[in-house]
Amino acid sequence: MSCRHGALPALLLAACALPAAAGDVVQPQWNLRLRHEHVADDAFARNAGATTLRLRAGLRFAWADHWQALAEAEGVAADGRYNSGANGRVGHPGVADPAGAELNQLWLGWHGERAKATAGRQRVQLDNQRWLGNSGWRQNEQTFDAVALEWTPVAALTARYVWLDRVHRVNGDDARDPLARERDLDSHALDLAFAHNDQQWGGYALAHEDRDVPAASTLTAGVRWSGQYAHDGGGNRWGWRVEAARQRDHAGNPHDFAHAYWLFEPSLVRRGVTWRAGWEHLGGDGRHALQTPLASLHPFNGWADKFGVTPAGGLDDRYLAVAGKLGRGAHAGKLSWTAAWHDYRADSGGRYGREWNASLGFPVRGPVTGLVKLADYRSDGFARDTTKLWLQLEWTRP
Repeated sequence: MSCRHGALPALLLAACALPAAAGDVVQPQWNLRLRHEHVADDAFARNAGATTLRLRAGLRFAWADHWQALAEAEGVAADGRYNSGANGRVGHPGVADPAGAELNQLWLGWHGERAKATAGRQRVQLDNQRWLGNSGWRQNEQTFDAVALEWTPVAALTARYVWLDRVHRVNGDDARDPLARERDLDSHALDLAFAHNDQQWGGYALAHEDRDVPAASTLTAGVRWSGQYAHDGGGNRWGWRVEAARQRDHAGNPHDFAHAYWLFEPSLVRRGVTWRAGWEHLGGDGRHALQTPLASLHPFNGWADKFGVTPAGGLDDRYLAVAGKLGRGAHAGKLSWTAAWHDYRADSGGRYGREWNASLGFPVRGPVTGLVKLADYRSDGFARDTTKLWLQLEWTRP
């Protein structure tokens, strides 16, 4: 695995050459995840079954009070009949967890009392990851060759800036489509967050230039507001999240467009159960739609992953969700469950379908946790009926 790639070779090589000198603090960290994913998609005559084992391991170095670095690799072993994007099994449904091994993170960082900076290949997550994230659900996460700066002039205000030079996508280095492996970028993200009591305000801008696919270049700017307040003394509370943004063509994009984004999500926590209702809108005009190519896509618009690319007609996702914890005795509160329902419609008219999601997370032993997860999508003309089931065990050493 070479450290020389992208426009940050000097920084990456510097991190590669970091010595473990006397007095340095070297901390190993690793994560092991075993998952089976079953997919029944009516667009295919055969079902998919993917059993994958992911090991992510690295060394974190800290020295001279303010400096640290991380070198981390990950490898995925896979078995089963599914289309990973790299194995050529195009007659089976896709599961974007290909086998392979690659450098995941390699960065050098500095932190002070009110500011910090990180340069190199790294995990980048802004706010709820709707616009910029690491796609952590996939076995091979999405990372970036980037420079990230953060400044907190006062406790309530945080400003973050990230320059993105290259994105290493979840499809891995062996994907048959070269554009699915990684993209050459010149993208800039700015995020401002202000918190006061139980309310948070924020604003952001993402100037995304994709040098490999100019038609994917966009400029997105938006604002958000969230908060909560207690309506009695028993821990019950109301909450909300409101967000609005505008996306238009940018850099060398040959298209001319402007699309709206909004999210309205009220919530209620009552007796330890969280209830949410939401309406997320991704604008589209029938020829082109708002896109979020650098986001963590799986948490949004249903776990069946039918809308990773927004249809040209746009997307209205109206949903209800409920989540809580279960368990008795030694396991009290350690079983986490979620259920959600989505209704998908086009911005320009028409329906796409409906979807149910459910999950149960549970402790196994010590740092080992388990997860059972289900997604059931019923089509109203967009794509085909699809059911997905996941069984997972995960072992983490921080």
